[in-house]
Amino acid sequence: MRESILIVDDEREIADLVELYLKNDGYKVYKFYSGREALECINTTKLDMAILDVMLPDIDGFSICQKIREDHFFPIIMLTAKIEDMDKIMGLTIGADDYITKPFNPLELVARVKTQLRRYKRYNNIESIDTILNEHDIRGLIINKDTHKCTLYGKPLNLTPIEFSILWYLCDNRGNVVSSEELFEAVWGEKYLDNNNTVMAHIGRLREKMNEDGRNPKFIKTVWGVGYQIE
Repeated sequence: MRESILIVDDEREIADLVELYLKNDGYKVYKFYSGREALECINTTKLDMAILDVMLPDIDGFSICQKIREDHFFPIIMLTAKIEDMDKIMGLTIGADDYITKPFNPLELVARVKTQLRRYKRYNNIESIDTILNEHDIRGLIINKDTHKCTLYGKPLNLTPIEFSILWYLCDNRGNVVSSEELFEAVWGEKYLDNNNTVMAHIGRLREKMNEDGRNPKFIKTVWGVGYQIE
């Protein structure tokens, strides 16, 4: 079955170009030039991914991202003409899985789409559960790699595929300090670049969902100048 992808961008040339490349790769595309039309689609259509422009004439992409995350956990890629780190951190903190800065190569965007969809399907394919469950139980935090379920003190944590991958990697390396570089390359499968705040933004989002005190966390601890650790 073809995956359905939502595109929202008020720059029609960019939206039309992205649509063309995605359709050529066999994806079903829902394209909109405004946020309000996109929200109607989100409420009535089964989607597998969203590609959101940050700057829209009516509702900004950050608000749409937040709205999606209230009910859905499919991947979200943000498109931004801005290069400030805070804009990128903002998108990742509110639930986006990736971002790409304009202007961009459409082939790079398609490659990132495939990566995110592959990760999303892998972690949601419960039909391939192995007989031996891969699970960690750490002081009330239970995470299961096979079922892609995570609970904290008996209550489910609704994690995106990226957030789940980060938490699993930290739990799987319990007791060891994992650097931002190692974590990024293990989860995203890409080369880590200096001044990359992607990991920090996702750790912040994870702590928020776990109701962690950033200054004195119970689970994900920061080892300053080194990385992150779950003891």
